Amino acid sequence: MKIAVVGLGKMGEQIARKLQEGGFKVIAHTKTREKIDEAEKKGMKGAYTKEETVVAFGAEPVIIWLMLPSEIMEEELRAWLQIIPKGSILIDGGNSDFRLTRERARKVLEAGSVLLDVGTSGGIWGYKNGFSMMAGGGQESYEKIIPFLKTLSLPGGAFHRFGESGAGHFIKMTHNAIEYGMMESLAEGYRLLKEGPYKDIDLVAAGDVWQHRSVVTSWLNELTRDALKENPELQGIEGFVAESGEARWALETAQDFKIETPSIRAAFDVRLASQKGAINFATKLLALMRNAFGGHKINGN
Repeated sequence: MKIAVVGLGKMGEQIARKLQEGGFKVIAHTKTREKIDEAEKKGMKGAYTKEETVVAFGAEPVIIWLMLPSEIMEEELRAWLQIIPKGSILIDGGNSDFRLTRERARKVLEAGSVLLDVGTSGGIWGYKNGFSMMAGGGQESYEKIIPFLKTLSLPGGAFHRFGESGAGHFIKMTHNAIEYGMMESLAEGYRLLKEGPYKDIDLVAAGDVWQHRSVVTSWLNELTRDALKENPELQGIEGFVAESGEARWALETAQDFKIETPSIRAAFDVRLASQKGAINFATKLLALMRNAFGGHKINGN
């Protein structure tokens, strides 16, 4: 089976490599020529234009995994719809607003193809640990991509179809909103240890104890503990915490359905305040966490 991976960033490159090593024929396309050259060295078929990407499928069905920023997805879909044959499957594996995904799926269907949404979690560790994938879209098309999802989930990931178009992105949006709250709680807790009544508490030791079957044992705490081990005073970290948009969409959706989300709101507001200069040990730790699991920039966006 062939699949094209478009967008070879932090996660896209790992997805392409994992699929290639899993025995699939991967066509690699992105805007940076050097990244395509590097993909070819790993055995993939490099495609330097969208047209080359489609031609590389030959007589096989066109299946394209788009791992792109949400802000360019609309433009990208329009461009692909002009050149892909009818019956193609496009997969939005990024963090798109589920409300837009539903509308985009309708437009793609009108053009004779299918758009599936596969919210993908795992960060820069997905290649090693396996990706967690939340899918939405038609059952028939979803079943066609299950072989790819099985490979990407190995060894410890998972995948599931949650419903029609947008459902996958809705689940991933909610996941990321929860992530905001969990990160904020951990960051505030470590700050309390750092600046509270007992001086010189070993934060790494506290995190290590918590990581051994305590109630807050988690991958996030593990990453936080390890990050503090490497940089205990958080030197060189400004404390600016970016927001990807997903918590914002979650809060908008919660408001539409009159669902209270005070923890997510508070965590979101802390990030906004940090961008205006309200920084402290906790916001610096949040920035460090984002880098640890997702490879995001520590300082700035």
